Order: sequence, then structure tokens, then C-alpha cells
Amino acid sequence: MPTQEVEVQEEVKPELNVEEYVRQEFADIPIMIDVARCESQFRQFDENGNVLQGYVDNRDTGVFQINTYYHQDTATKLGIDFFTLEGNVEYARYLYEHQGTAPWNASSPCWSKLREVALY
Repeated sequence: MPTQEVEVQEEVKPELNVEEYVRQEFADIPIMIDVARCESQFRQFDENGNVLQGYVDNRDTGVFQINTYYHQDTATKLGIDFFTLEGNVEYARYLYEHQGTAPWNASSPCWSKLREVALY
């Protein structure tokens, strides 16, 4: 009896909107949404599709501008790849849970201002 080949279509994942993803993942910690806005304007990748790097320090990486010098070893031990959007967000949550917003103090003039505006 001849076998019939079945064409398997891969599920097409819609383009991930970074801002929506961050908002969803940090709905419980709104200040982190403001941090992402200030750090990267909700961008994980640059216009060429490369992982976004910081202007001041090119070791700052992705939507939450996680610094590879300070955080790569810990992220690797935790099995987190912060060069991906999901990993960057996951590691940002880890940092927040252990250090609050301190890792993003350099951008606090921006996100603290956003918090003040949101309260009024």
C-alpha cells in the first residue's frame, strides 16, 4: 500500500511587538515598563537586526540594556540568554527581584520622571 506524504506547515509566529511583550511581562511591576522605555525605547534589535547595544557603553545589551561585563556570568549560570528578547526580559526580572531598580540608576532621571507624570 503506498504511503501518502503529509505536508506539515510550521506555525507562523506573528512578529513580536517588544513594547507589548514588556508590558505583558511586567504588568505587575510598572516601573520596569518605564525603565525599558528609557533604556531602549522598547527595542531589542537595531535597524539592521542586531542586538541593540548601548551608545555610552556598547556592553549594554537589548531592551533592558543589560551589561555583559557585569551580568554575563550570572546569566549563563542561570541558563538565561539576554541576547534574546525573552532572556533579556527574564534577566531584567531577576535583577529587579534581587536589586530593585538600582541596576538602572543611570537612566532614573528619565523613568522617575515618567512615574511622576503617571501619578498626576
